[in-house]
Amino acid sequence: MSKKCAITGRKTTFGRNVSFSKRRTSRTFKANVQSHRIWVPELNQYVRLNVSANGLRTISKKGGLQAALKSTGRSLPKSKS
Repeated sequence: MSKKCAITGRKTTFGRNVSFSKRRTSRTFKANVQSHRIWVPELNQYVRLNVSANGLRTISKKGGLQAALKSTGRSLPKSKS
């Protein structure tokens, strides 16, 4: 399972920790992504997606999964079967 949001495309980013002595070490900033079941009335079924917290807010704001995907220029991922 990749840690990438299906709505916003948010994923792990990389950066540096900087200590008091200015020593720099690599670190990762992980996206807040959870697997979530979302009802899609157009398909009359649930769809399981990896969605970030910001992606869930976008779905609520736009009024549904299809509208959120349309506004971001994305589409539903293909099913495994």
